[in-house]
Amino acid sequence: MLDDEDAPIHPLFAGAPSSTEFKKLRKRIVRETREAIETYGMVERGARWLVCLSGGKDSYTLLAVLHELKWRGLLPVDLLACNLDQGQPGFPATVLPEFLARMGVPHRIEYQDTYSIVKEKVPAGRTYCALCSRLRRGNLYRIAREEGCSAVVLGHHRDDILETFFMNLFHGGRLATMPPKLLNEDGDLFVCRPLAFVAERDCDRFARAMNYPIIPCDLCGSQEGLQRMQVKQMLDGWEQRTPGRRQVMFRALMNARPSHLCDPSIFDFAGLMRGESAHFTEQVPVIRHTD
Repeated sequence: MLDDEDAPIHPLFAGAPSSTEFKKLRKRIVRETREAIETYGMVERGARWLVCLSGGKDSYTLLAVLHELKWRGLLPVDLLACNLDQGQPGFPATVLPEFLARMGVPHRIEYQDTYSIVKEKVPAGRTYCALCSRLRRGNLYRIAREEGCSAVVLGHHRDDILETFFMNLFHGGRLATMPPKLLNEDGDLFVCRPLAFVAERDCDRFARAMNYPIIPCDLCGSQEGLQRMQVKQMLDGWEQRTPGRRQVMFRALMNARPSHLCDPSIFDFAGLMRGESAHFTEQVPVIRHTD
């Protein structure tokens, strides 16, 4: 169905470039999004999703692709777009509601001045991200419950997931990242990231080619020296020197071998006994230290 060029499209794709390059880009993003949704079992038939829209390239890509899948009968859920206006000075409050109305997308715009709280609570020189995201998440959970949604759907992509992994590795002392699907602490909402397999570069190319009205985040983006930016620059350097490195690392996150790590809480090292069938621990070659 996705290969049918003459099939009707959702208004979010109206005016799309007709170039072969863009068609390949669009198909790749749609295919990878559908694959992530199926791989991680994100769909509860008949459910309602709160699709969080910041106005950035990633959330526009998410919105368009989910509506395309639903338009073509491949995503059996109701979609409600939501923008949380956090009271940032100069935020163009009319851009998103006008865009969503023009596209015929059901939506809710919520105003909550978390900006003032973040500026008041965070000491000078510290980053805003942790408190800002916590306040935003709390409001999105509330809105999801009020709207009868079972999932909060976010626009984090493959590169966000990789960057978070290295942030935890370098600064948190743990192997962890943002999972494509998780259950919130209260156990009543899923948090889903359907763009988990999609590269950030593809989101950027797609949103710009579609000429969506991108809104920058001046609250976080205005801060220099963020640890995440340092990690992004490191990954950019690796990718530049060895194209495809990001995808290889992401595959590693999907191919964990607890028996070849060092955490006794996820593998019973003490319980290993000689003479037992232990072929499963050696069936995949592992690069070892050779000094």
